[in-house]
Amino acid sequence: MAATQLYRQSRLGDSLVEALDVLVEAEKITPELAMKVLAEFDASFLKALQSKVRARTTFRGQLDTYRFCDNVWTFIMSDTSFRTVASQHSSIGYTPEVVLGKVKMVCVDAKLVEKDAAEQQA
Repeated sequence: MAATQLYRQSRLGDSLVEALDVLVEAEKITPELAMKVLAEFDASFLKALQSKVRARTTFRGQLDTYRFCDNVWTFIMSDTSFRTVASQHSSIGYTPEVVLGKVKMVCVDAKLVEKDAAEQQA
């Protein structure tokens, strides 16, 4: 899987894939069109993260497992607390601390994602 396709595993990405599958099975769209929609989703998600997100999140928890493979870090944590603080230019403001029992975090170097995106556009 390309680094730019990681966002397909989000809830939003899963919902899009499921909706596209239903449309393809009902023969409302072609599989090729579904793949084009997913490619546009990948590019749009990456662009939005780079240009629209103005918040900083800190987290603290118990690290249970970690792995580094193919320039991708994967962390499995338990009893993890997250706190997000928006920048002064954002309308979000302060959000309360959120504590989760189990968290899987996947981290990719932004340079690799940008390189991957450039290769897909070429």
